[in-house]
Amino acid sequence: MPSVSTPIRSEPADLPVLVIRPGSARSFGMLADLWRYRDLLWTLAERDLRLRYRQTALGVAWVVVQPLLGALIFTFVFGVIAKLPSDGNPYLLFTFTALAGWNLFAGILTRSAGSLVQNSALIAKVWFPRTVIPFATLPGALVDLVVTLGVLAALFVWYGRAPGMELLTFPFWILLLAVLALGAGLGASALMVSYRDVQHVLPVMVQLLMYASPVAYAASSVPGVIGTLYYLNPLAGIIDGLRWSVLGTPPPSVAAAGYAVFVAVLTMAIGLWMFRRMERRFADVI
Repeated sequence: MPSVSTPIRSEPADLPVLVIRPGSARSFGMLADLWRYRDLLWTLAERDLRLRYRQTALGVAWVVVQPLLGALIFTFVFGVIAKLPSDGNPYLLFTFTALAGWNLFAGILTRSAGSLVQNSALIAKVWFPRTVIPFATLPGALVDLVVTLGVLAALFVWYGRAPGMELLTFPFWILLLAVLALGAGLGASALMVSYRDVQHVLPVMVQLLMYASPVAYAASSVPGVIGTLYYLNPLAGIIDGLRWSVLGTPPPSVAAAGYAVFVAVLTMAIGLWMFRRMERRFADVI
């Protein structure tokens, strides 16, 4: 009787398994991811700069036109009609200085908040640290600031004025604005992935916040007890400091400056925490 051979089924060898975990799962390790993926960050930032003003008639001139028109309107309404004080400075110069800082804050906040939704196709296909996307909006906002500062310098020449030694503190106030805006933008971007209502609420909130900050007027114009409560808005102390550094207006109190630093750092910490907690769901929800 012929023998019947039974084929031996060999068990498959153990194959290596590659598990990809977001580096941001390690508390604030996401900040280290920014350095490791800096090439991607600069690529996204460059793309943002190239695409922002494509097919526009004025192009980069919008960076100049927007704050200049805003400063002219504020000068007419608050300086000419309402005759509010400007701490001894020409009202146009007074408001344009504040708008330079405000536009940096608003630009970083709104662009970083919508950055994940705008790059949804990229997030759904490829893994990389998602924090790169909101942070990639920062270089473009800083380029806009540099252009705006060029116009501010021209206004100084026009009025025959020059900044004092206080100008050395200017980078500090700009850093505070960037940290505060980026922290809020990180939290808003994470929320916007799941709740698209954020993209409709945020522009309204930013507009209201501008009028609740000393952009079009001096903080000294806010009377009494309301003036004390007014500085619960950290932007009040920061914009006061920005004006002091450029125009030599009265500086913010130590308490107001310290409070602004505390809120900016706290906002960044909360924004990073929210982003880390929700990051795992981005590709599935977006």
